[in-house]
Amino acid sequence: MSHHDVIVIGAGAAGLMCAITAGNRGRNVLVLDHANKAGKKILMSGGGRCNFTNMYSEPENFLSHNPHFCKSALARYTQWDFIALVEKHGIPYHEKKLGQLFCDNKASDILGMLLSECDDAGAKVRLDTTIDKIEKTEQGFALNVANALLTCDSLVIATGALSIPTMGATGFGYDVARQFGHSILSTRAGLVPFVITNKLKPLCEALSGSSVDTTVSCNGKAFRENILFTHRGISGPAILQISSFWREGDEIEVNLLPSNDAQRWLTDEQIGRPNTELRTVLSDIFTKKMATLFCENWFDSKPIKQYTPAELETIAKQLSEWKIKPSGTEGYRTAEVTLGGVDTDELSSKTMMSNKVDGLYFIGEVVDVTGWLGGFNFQWSWSSGHAAGESV
Repeated sequence: MSHHDVIVIGAGAAGLMCAITAGNRGRNVLVLDHANKAGKKILMSGGGRCNFTNMYSEPENFLSHNPHFCKSALARYTQWDFIALVEKHGIPYHEKKLGQLFCDNKASDILGMLLSECDDAGAKVRLDTTIDKIEKTEQGFALNVANALLTCDSLVIATGALSIPTMGATGFGYDVARQFGHSILSTRAGLVPFVITNKLKPLCEALSGSSVDTTVSCNGKAFRENILFTHRGISGPAILQISSFWREGDEIEVNLLPSNDAQRWLTDEQIGRPNTELRTVLSDIFTKKMATLFCENWFDSKPIKQYTPAELETIAKQLSEWKIKPSGTEGYRTAEVTLGGVDTDELSSKTMMSNKVDGLYFIGEVVDVTGWLGGFNFQWSWSSGHAAGESV
């Protein structure tokens, strides 16, 4: 039998941050993970450059049944604290846009930093380890691991969630939560592309690989970002963002002219160059291929002077209020996050400890806190991991 002050299950962003924080407090920490490599999601994130935080991270950038829950952890370990850690290790980084911070080189810089900090804090990481059973004991917890018994005073669940199962994601953390009497709020894929199967599908296929600046809205939320057409439907930052607010059966609205009043712009074009075909006018804003396909699918392209005011209004409405009804999302296979999770009403917002079982903690994506696209989910991992690490 081997005893530790703290066992953390999950060697991802939240788990490693918790281990570092607890280890620096002098706690004897062991991190366990069933994968053969720590931080797999860190390594593949941000196109391999890891969007490790966002300069403008605020509680408003997170979705949760209890929107106040994340405030305490985010305030006590901020984006600036993590940036200071990155700078301490001399890792070069840059702002891509909208406060999104990426490594100049590669995501392994962030993982290497975390593992180095674990070493310095005396926290051990054990990979390729499957946990067969967890039990509560008078002293803490007992874990059956590969015919061995591990015990600890505090147990931290940092297993991530269901998104990207090819990275090893499972529902293990939810199973542990249920075992100890916790509620799991309904889970679904978030930050995920939409699938289109209706009459719009041929247009998406024809435009596959094409991207355009838009404002996309649904259920009172709107994001100004690019959308990307794919063979399966639509993706891109604006779509990933709005997917977290979309529910099955909902329509989304796409403004393809977010910088213009569509009606006024078309009227001005009609006055300024009346003999120009609509397809050519649209090519000033969209690619030639996109303008051609929009006209073939929606409009009868002719010299712009030939359109009546009512016809121009119809064209403007199609371009600025394009209604799309996705048939669904690509699901957990490509989702960047999982919405829902362990009910925050059953956790301490200060320490992340269970209100039901003393010494049991839940951090990171397994909890019902989900960030927007752009580094916010990593910040929640750092902040929630640090909060638990200060308490265990």
